[in-house]
Amino acid sequence: MIQSYKQYPQLLEKYDTIIIGSGMGGLATGAILAKEGQKVLILERHYTAGGFTHVFKRKGFEWDVGIHYIGEVQRENSVMKKLFDYVTDGKLQWADIGDVYDRIIIGDQHYDFVKGVKNFKKQLISYFPEEEKAIEQYINLVFLAMKTSRNYYISKALPPFLDRLFGRFMKAPFYKFSDKTTYEVLSSLTKNETLIKVLTGQYGDYGLPPKQSSFYMHASVARHYFDGGSFPVGGSSQIAKTVDAVIAAAGGTILINADVEEVLIENNKAKGVKMKDGKTLYANHIISNAGIMTTYHQLLPKNIVEKHHLKEQLKQVKRSVAHACLYIGLESSPEELQLPKTNYWIYPKDGDHDTCVERYLNDLNEEFPVVYISFPSAKDPDWSNRYPGKSTIDIITLIPYETFEKWSETPWKKRGDDYELIKENIAQRLLKELYKQVPQVEGKVSCYELSTPLTTQHFVNYKKGEIYGLDHSPSRFRQSFLKPRTPIQNFYLTGQDIVTAGVGGALFSGVLTSMAITGKNVLKKLM
Repeated sequence: MIQSYKQYPQLLEKYDTIIIGSGMGGLATGAILAKEGQKVLILERHYTAGGFTHVFKRKGFEWDVGIHYIGEVQRENSVMKKLFDYVTDGKLQWADIGDVYDRIIIGDQHYDFVKGVKNFKKQLISYFPEEEKAIEQYINLVFLAMKTSRNYYISKALPPFLDRLFGRFMKAPFYKFSDKTTYEVLSSLTKNETLIKVLTGQYGDYGLPPKQSSFYMHASVARHYFDGGSFPVGGSSQIAKTVDAVIAAAGGTILINADVEEVLIENNKAKGVKMKDGKTLYANHIISNAGIMTTYHQLLPKNIVEKHHLKEQLKQVKRSVAHACLYIGLESSPEELQLPKTNYWIYPKDGDHDTCVERYLNDLNEEFPVVYISFPSAKDPDWSNRYPGKSTIDIITLIPYETFEKWSETPWKKRGDDYELIKENIAQRLLKELYKQVPQVEGKVSCYELSTPLTTQHFVNYKKGEIYGLDHSPSRFRQSFLKPRTPIQNFYLTGQDIVTAGVGGALFSGVLTSMAITGKNVLKKLM
């Protein structure tokens, strides 16, 4: 059972592994190591475990903060399904969100992404009959890019001498896809800008528009959802709950309200962690799941950061985008409100994605470049058992951290009237978008709350409120330091920064980090 650090009396003198941060990467790494017989301690500074997989409750409602849909878990033989089953002992259940997982809305037109590759292709061709060849080529390239990624990621877990021998050959095919932008690849297949805009309609899932994002990142997300989307039965808090049981079975623990001040390093070897209250905890291995920026800027001793030129590494990468999310509570059931399970991606009629983003960043009063609407209460078959006669909706959009930066030193929930005024303005604009798409909910909203980049900064400890860790540009995938091993002995990284954005990437990082620590091929065991 997940417990508070302040009230936990049974801390061991030494653990096999201490993990900083209980997001998906930390949970997955902890569960895999626990299955290898390790006693793992996961330390979470927040008052609830799970990182972006946690939920929060307010005014009789519950909202999932980061999980809106997961792909590939309905396919029994997929790596994703096998991985989730492995780290939760098969206890985590999934609900299919239906045939249409994403609806791309551009102006007054909409385009449905239908599950199943054949169905997806057929539906797209019905919208763009003259682009059949380009659509087929596109789907083939998505699969090809994914095929090359396997060896690229496995090379990240290799011991340094093997990486020097084989790494270059393992990565080379992958770079043919990751080095190109999404727009470069798609514009070589078609000159139809509307088709390109539709195909890249999920770019919000990784944060960078087509002319800036790596095509591999785009392909990874597109492939992830070809078989449809799913939602955890009972809400996303079930992830931490089911993983916790696996860690506890091996004698490990997840502790909340456990704020780590610094990693303890002697003779370039990680020995333990020093907590904010001054207590020291020891382990054979220390893993940071706090994000590479937070880790190198805040958690490592300054002399170690300077010795290994770690801040020089960080100059090679950029933080990803920040966002605002409007959490809405409604006093009727999803059935009564006829809420869809399909996600809505809403874009301006004029301009490509990059133009829309640039226009908005120059003037925040311009049309939102992307609005994403999710209906979590409609997706979860257990929702009405927990919250009868209620529903929830999440609406997400891009918002620069700088909009709220001047309030960064103010305490959560006490940032003042001017801050609340900006929030209310954004909330009303997002509600207007909702009523346009789902008019039946107007007048049914009983409460709403907007999170800003400062909320993300406060709860996830990402300095600029970034949602996806590092930007997924072509150059990001060339950075050899984004891997589990660090120059410090017994100190490792896990999480989305060493793989890719989102829960799936963070989950897979658990495989890579545990392989680097144990030297065992966890992937082979899984499959």
